[in-house]
Amino acid sequence: MKKGIPAVSKTEVQTKLPPFFKALVDYMKSEKQSFHCPGHSSGDAFLTSPVGREFHELFGKNLFKSDVCNAVEELGQLLEHTGPVAESERNAAEIFSADHLFFVTNGTSTSNKIIWQSQVGPDDIVIVDRNCHKSNLHAIMMTGATPVYLTPTRNHMGIIGPIPKSEFSYENIQKKIDANPLIKDKKRKPRIFTLTQSTYDGVSYNVEQLKEMLDGKVDALHFDEAWIPHAAFHPFYKDMHAIGEGRPRPKESMIYSAQSTHKFLAGLSQASQILVQESETKKLNRHLFNETYLMHTSTSPLYTIIASCDVTAEMMRQPQGKQLIGDVIVEAMNFRRAMAAKKVAELDSAASWWFDIWGPKEIPDVGIGSRDSWTLKATQQWHGFGEVAEDFNMLDPIRTTILTPGLNLEGEFAELGIPAPVVCKYLAENGVIVEKYGLYSMFVMFTMGTTRDKWKALIKGLEQFKMDFEGNALVSNVMPKFAASYPQYSKMSLKELSAKLHSAYKAADIGKMTTETYLSGVTPAMKPADAYAKMVRGEVERVSIDELEGRVTAVLLTPYPPGIPLLVPGEKFNKSIVKYLKFAQAQSEELPGFETDVHGLASEILDGKREFFVDCVK
Repeated sequence: MKKGIPAVSKTEVQTKLPPFFKALVDYMKSEKQSFHCPGHSSGDAFLTSPVGREFHELFGKNLFKSDVCNAVEELGQLLEHTGPVAESERNAAEIFSADHLFFVTNGTSTSNKIIWQSQVGPDDIVIVDRNCHKSNLHAIMMTGATPVYLTPTRNHMGIIGPIPKSEFSYENIQKKIDANPLIKDKKRKPRIFTLTQSTYDGVSYNVEQLKEMLDGKVDALHFDEAWIPHAAFHPFYKDMHAIGEGRPRPKESMIYSAQSTHKFLAGLSQASQILVQESETKKLNRHLFNETYLMHTSTSPLYTIIASCDVTAEMMRQPQGKQLIGDVIVEAMNFRRAMAAKKVAELDSAASWWFDIWGPKEIPDVGIGSRDSWTLKATQQWHGFGEVAEDFNMLDPIRTTILTPGLNLEGEFAELGIPAPVVCKYLAENGVIVEKYGLYSMFVMFTMGTTRDKWKALIKGLEQFKMDFEGNALVSNVMPKFAASYPQYSKMSLKELSAKLHSAYKAADIGKMTTETYLSGVTPAMKPADAYAKMVRGEVERVSIDELEGRVTAVLLTPYPPGIPLLVPGEKFNKSIVKYLKFAQAQSEELPGFETDVHGLASEILDGKREFFVDCVK
């Protein structure tokens, strides 16, 4: 039980279960004989086979009893929003202070597509965050829209920053529309504006300022809030989320938010939801919206995911929501304080290095403190994004990016370099898994499930890494699984392996190269949907990296990390992007096990050598 949350009896809890979860529990207790799908029939099918019995024993009978068909009328219909499902969606809408809320069991990728396809048609103008999640780019391809992009800042650590506030002025947007050769009617009102709120690394925008700038200029304002569903429940995030209690209603533009309740809240994987705030002049067309919802939603949803959406919302009912999120912020602050204290101690030692935390250097000695330190300012050096507008962006303290030695925000390489991929592979073999990593950064999440013991285990893992690094431990001894897969590194020490990777990054000047690649202007040659149609019809050809410049891609070209597309179908390759792909090719040849995985970059073995290609429009 979290501190500050009163204890209640099991009987009292059971009388207050949210609607769908209660209906599902009651149905499971009824022990009805089912003759509908799924075919495992409450798990009994698994008991007919030895391997099936193992599966059944691992997950338990309740999982299978809760996995039922949408023919069960007393549970309601997710697709039609009836019965207990509809009650739970209304309950969640009240908790999240939305006019409408819809559960989605296919993840926020699907939530984004539902929002888009309910708003956008062929040739519509759409305003899109250039570093948005690929689901929004897929939506562009599916709807036949013509995109106009707003470009975020970046620092040389590879961390994505905010889009400058000036980019959101409609005067600037109109200039981009006027310059786009694919848009014929330059005066058409854009149908949707899509913003990643917040970025993967935790930088959010002041939504109220954005509403003032864009209300009425665009029909729908869509905030991809996959990473910030918790913000509505704590005053620390005031104005830094799309929909919540006391938020003013826009005059003309509809507000949509897509949230992954499985990320920072307690939902199961794929648990997502769509929130809608109506404007003073427009109401949601429920019939049209549900046609799109039906188009993208499975007719066989997993009811356990629906129940987790229901329960997750109820967990956030105030005042408990504020307490839970406040506790998460405190634990994240405690971790930052512990890492800062460890750095002071380590810098006094003979081996004077330790891991840093990206964020403001001044944090309170205890508790949460003021959010002012977390609001990005032009006078600050720590973020590396240069000039930023006053009170426009904030870093979420529960989104924690750990920096490894070797590269600074200016893109300058230090003599000692410990690339993050080495650290993360070491941690993984020692039972610690991070969310993602870049060249010299690791991202870890703090959620309601992150306990003090967990983050102390992370610090212990980092301490052990440093001991093995300074002790010249062999890769084969401390990373045996990795060494077995890549025996060429097995006789190296951790220090030698890190130096090898650091030297390759330094030679390529990868920090500045990555920034240049993502900020280099690209030229649209055709709409994304038209380029994808070429792919479907086979009107493409595989083009080698050396011949890519000036060619039009038919695929999304997306490096992992960071998982942000370099090119969208229909855009032309430029020198910077080709240079980056050549680096990725060289890295795969010289540093197997540390490749940059680029989705859309195909490879084949030709004459005994691996060659790389991209599918381009003929």
